Amino acid sequence: MRPKREPEQITDLSRLKAFTNPLRMQLYRLLYAAGTATASQLAEQVDQAPSLVSYHLRKLAERGFVTEARGQSTDGRERWWQVASEEGWGFRDSDFADTPEGAAAVGAVTRSILDTRTAQYRAYLDQTAAWGKAWTDAAFSSEWMVDLTPAELAEMSDELEALTRRWRERGKAARAVGDTDDREHVSVHLYGFPFRL
Repeated sequence: MRPKREPEQITDLSRLKAFTNPLRMQLYRLLYAAGTATASQLAEQVDQAPSLVSYHLRKLAERGFVTEARGQSTDGRERWWQVASEEGWGFRDSDFADTPEGAAAVGAVTRSILDTRTAQYRAYLDQTAAWGKAWTDAAFSSEWMVDLTPAELAEMSDELEALTRRWRERGKAARAVGDTDDREHVSVHLYGFPFRL
């Protein structure tokens, strides 16, 4: 049985603050999906200058979120990048809530994550006709309202994470053996949070 790999838990405020810049969040997500890319390739996707994208990639590298992808350059001039860990990263609000600066950083990063995810989903909605029936029938958007304790919500989160990891590993294994027919990147957004009526 393979050990469970966990996303890195960010507990240092200076590292978390690297993502208070929305462009850095967007670049990280694009790089995570692409595997490897140059600043110029990413710049085309975010409609920014390659020099600006390169600057932000270096800032993410300083904080340990991205690293150079060795062996990718064909001419020695291109600088290829990759995320530092396929497992990604996460953070707990409570690790930063004890200071106003920490709480503000959590709010900014969390909103940036939500904005990026919302933009991605809106782009899909704008392009649904181009995806065809098989993809639009398979895509889903659901909301469930359940009554849980904090411990039960945490347990649900763990179960959903395990399920998603299993499907992610299945997709990676299929790509590794060349099974790429009709295989696309799929974004799954799940939120679980309390609310009162």
